[in-house]
Amino acid sequence: MKPLIIHPKAAKDARSIAAKYAEVSDHLRDEFWKEIDDAIDSIERYPERHHYDPSGRRRSNLKKFPYHIIFEERLECNRVIVIRHHHRNPRYGLNRK
Repeated sequence: MKPLIIHPKAAKDARSIAAKYAEVSDHLRDEFWKEIDDAIDSIERYPERHHYDPSGRRRSNLKKFPYHIIFEERLECNRVIVIRHHHRNPRYGLNRK
């Protein structure tokens, strides 16, 4: 299993989304974090199970929330680059280094 690196801005994306859900309820925020944890675990264990998006990177959709995680497969590691809403501009976050 390759190490998984999470881009600092992707972590910031997740915290920002969780903060918005926390304004509604702590339970909703906690459910969001559980979904993120489950998706990250799946990316780490089975990156090949996630489909490619039009950018050529892999995409993991959250099950209960309208967000997805875009990640790159590299030789030495897999790297989460963005967490974004399904309706966000599809180019958002793709230029992160």
